[in-house]
Amino acid sequence: MPIFFNSEKKIFKLDTKGSSYIFAINEDGILVHTYYGAPIKDLDLGYLNENFTTPGICPKPHYAPGGRFTLDTAPVEFPCTGTGDYRPAAFSVRSAQGHTATLVHYLSHKIYGGKPALEGLPATFAGEDEATTLEILTEDRHTGIRVTLFYTVFEDLSVMTRHVTVENPTDTAVNIERIYSTSVDFHTHDYDVIHLHGHHCRERNYSRTRLDYATHRISSLRGASGAEHNPFMALVSPDATENYGEAYGFNLVYSGNFAAEVNVECYGSARVAMGINSDGFNWLLEPGEHFTAPEAVMVYSNEGLGGMSRTFHNLYRKHLMRGEWLTKRRPVLINNWEATAMNFDGEKLYEFAKKASELGIEMLVLDDGWFGKRNNARCALGDWVVNEEKLGGTMNDLVTRINALGVKFGLWFEPEMISPDSDLYRAHPDWCLHIEGRPMSLGRFQLILDLTRKEVEDYVFESMCRVLDSANIEYVKWDFNRNFTETGSAALPAERQKEVPHRYVLALYRLLERLLNRYPHLLLEGCASGGGRFDPGMLYYSPQIWTSDCSDAIERLDIQYGTTMCYPPSSMGAHVSASPNHQTKRISPLSTRGNVALEGTFGYELDPSTFTEEECETVRAQVRQYHELYDVTHFGDLYRLVSPFDGDRDRSAWMQVTEDKREALVTLVIIRTHVGQRQYLRLCGLDPEKQYRDVATGRTYSGALLMNAGLCLNTLVGDGASRLIHLVAED
Repeated sequence: MPIFFNSEKKIFKLDTKGSSYIFAINEDGILVHTYYGAPIKDLDLGYLNENFTTPGICPKPHYAPGGRFTLDTAPVEFPCTGTGDYRPAAFSVRSAQGHTATLVHYLSHKIYGGKPALEGLPATFAGEDEATTLEILTEDRHTGIRVTLFYTVFEDLSVMTRHVTVENPTDTAVNIERIYSTSVDFHTHDYDVIHLHGHHCRERNYSRTRLDYATHRISSLRGASGAEHNPFMALVSPDATENYGEAYGFNLVYSGNFAAEVNVECYGSARVAMGINSDGFNWLLEPGEHFTAPEAVMVYSNEGLGGMSRTFHNLYRKHLMRGEWLTKRRPVLINNWEATAMNFDGEKLYEFAKKASELGIEMLVLDDGWFGKRNNARCALGDWVVNEEKLGGTMNDLVTRINALGVKFGLWFEPEMISPDSDLYRAHPDWCLHIEGRPMSLGRFQLILDLTRKEVEDYVFESMCRVLDSANIEYVKWDFNRNFTETGSAALPAERQKEVPHRYVLALYRLLERLLNRYPHLLLEGCASGGGRFDPGMLYYSPQIWTSDCSDAIERLDIQYGTTMCYPPSSMGAHVSASPNHQTKRISPLSTRGNVALEGTFGYELDPSTFTEEECETVRAQVRQYHELYDVTHFGDLYRLVSPFDGDRDRSAWMQVTEDKREALVTLVIIRTHVGQRQYLRLCGLDPEKQYRDVATGRTYSGALLMNAGLCLNTLVGDGASRLIHLVAED
């Protein structure tokens, strides 16, 4: 049984094939954590908490004023505020009297197979034979507020998920001021903390820092999970590498304002907590109402960062991402934005698609500028009416012509936005997020629609449906190009204004669910000024997300390396773009641009009419290669071989291996060449007993040789040079 409760000692033990998680109920009903790590058979580990001393200055609970237990140092499973625990709290409620002191005590629990869905929120899913759930009901004895803690164990993976619901069974309203989805106390702070930082065009860069006596906090207040920090954090042993050492990964299934922090207190223990950002948050919980917090995913690995990442990848591919496009082969697409921006007409698009079809490209995606009077970024967002004058006919006319070439058609939307210069704004100026009387900030000359209002949500849905129903549109790129400011809703009273950011995210999820229910065959790609909303919440709806607006192959090495810390390569929107690159002006070989994009979804972001015949042949070969290697790149296990952040930052390498270990793809990119540099590359993840043939050269190697001695690639020279090695096991 993966979840066990010892009723005599009041101990819970949660086991997966790769981890154990243990906590107990103390004499006053407080849940006290004892262990999280590699699998163990032991149950009673209370002795581990004996070192949590109780100096005289530490407050003692009322029931044991002379005892040793104190909330000031105890590893509390779900810590609260104002009752003696001075570290970051997971939960705080302000009562009708205005007090925020909160403490929850155990009432009851139940254990069952499977996993419950989260009301209104994306979450991992599992059948009764795939996961087991522990549900613990607790209560704050003073306010009467009840909190249910959910733990789901994925036994075949080293994964546990957690979420929380709050119920108000009393006859007075309370305010939830903080609610984190998970909190875990570690007995020591002898760890490094890893997180992913960045900005627009440089998302999810890897950062590793030694823990010290302080609080390490990452967060977003942008209304989206954001490019600056991703809702992912890991604690790793100081000696941890890609293949060795301990790693604890935490990821929040949420697309809005979040916070993740690790606090090292004065006695040296560390607390990791993650959930909705409490800054600017409040939720008025009326009598009889309940609130559901988003899900947090927890992964333990004693096989290094690579083991942690592959566990996240497998979990998300099998238990989070949905729909036919998860397993169905996705088309190679070309997006017109970097080639034409808004300067196009129907004939230009047709010729664009015709040239693309000759290269084997399977889908044209029409980006911004096809609707309303949208010829620049200053107007028309919200006016989702096809500009037939610009297209030279209806949308169906254009799509039918393009489909006749054997090319599918996709379309860009930015559904959450409104331009002040739009017919929609002139008709409904109060439909945007705003604070009455306060000047509104513009981002990219646009405002954000107040999706928390049902009439606004319905307008967006119905406007999109009219367009999607008008033609054979098989793909939607869903963009989000600015962050929240003046976050207020004209439809909510003053005491509920701090609910707007979370209500907005719930409305976004509801809108996405409605769209996919109506168009179950639609391929949806998320985008937020590139990768500004790359999180598990969006992966629940879109199997791929545009990784970054920076499409430069060398910059993408950093971005894609960081992204794969937590997210599957098959979720990374990755395209071949022009050279010199539009963002960096860097010149890169077409082969390298293709090799880097092949790690993700693969497509093109350029003007095919500018190609030489040699470049056309290269593109045709790349498209063929994409299809030949699809099972490796989209379903294979990823092994990061050389980090672009390590050492001289002069190269990057990774490989993908099929589950049966019969096929592998190795990619090496030289960022900066050194004279006489030797390129040896040890591989990972192969079967040591198998013989592998290099498809290009015909040479064979044993898996053991490749993983212990490696490949010699000394002939690879030149900045931006790259090599693909396709290995196939011999029968």
